[in-house]
Amino acid sequence: MPPETVSAPVAVVKSGARADRSRERARAARRRRLLVYGARVLLLVGLLGLWEGLARAAVIDPFNFSMPSKIWDQMSQWALYGTPQGPLWEQIWYTLYEALLGWVIGVLAGVVLGIALGRVRFLADVLGPYIKVLNALPRIVLAPIFLIWFGLGPASKVASAVVLVFFPVFFNAFQGAREVDRNLVANSRILGASNRQVTLQVVIPSATSWIFTSLHVSFGFALIGAIVGEYIGATKGLGLLVSASQGTFNAAGVYAAMVILAVVALLAEGLLAFLEKRLFRWKPSDAADGR
Repeated sequence: MPPETVSAPVAVVKSGARADRSRERARAARRRRLLVYGARVLLLVGLLGLWEGLARAAVIDPFNFSMPSKIWDQMSQWALYGTPQGPLWEQIWYTLYEALLGWVIGVLAGVVLGIALGRVRFLADVLGPYIKVLNALPRIVLAPIFLIWFGLGPASKVASAVVLVFFPVFFNAFQGAREVDRNLVANSRILGASNRQVTLQVVIPSATSWIFTSLHVSFGFALIGAIVGEYIGATKGLGLLVSASQGTFNAAGVYAAMVILAVVALLAEGLLAFLEKRLFRWKPSDAADGR
């Protein structure tokens, strides 16, 4: 019997076995995801139920700690009838606009300066001590200064968001530029690439994973900067909503604003995770899971 007629069925059997293993791994991954999501929901429901029960039994003071049912009622009231500062969606958009603008400016500045200092050692030696000193400052306390400089408008909140976003993005971009494989850079130069081409085609793509790592936390920092600025002084926004609720001893209002802010942050995190997954489809799935 010719060898071809023997090897063909064997190849079919092997390919079928590989397909079965792939389907089994996919089913196991789906089961694990369902288990994780189910555990998350049960944990959330359990914590909310415990909070509600303790507050209704007066084990904890409902006036100070409120309870989930009152927080839900407060959010429903804001959604249906608006807040003292205007419609709820307007407050959300105002805060989100300030955070997004501050985040974009801080990310661009951090990436550009981080790549520049990572590529040019002279700049790193000159500017490095100043950046370390600025990074050591408690940046939240700059919010009142920005309020004096830029007033109650969105500019002061954008500035607060920028200073919180810039440093994590800068240090990740800087480290990513320093961690580029030197062999890739050397090979690019051998092929005649200029410094600009090496930076754009080798350094920046290699540092992208470092930069995306910082983006996940930096948007949360942008929201914090916007909220703190609004809390200190603003005409609208979720931070002003927190401040007004605190001023009237409305604990449910404070928690409701925090819940809305958490939902916005989770949606932004999900969008960034989706974009990262699309951009880094070339990465092995096991490496992505191990991060």
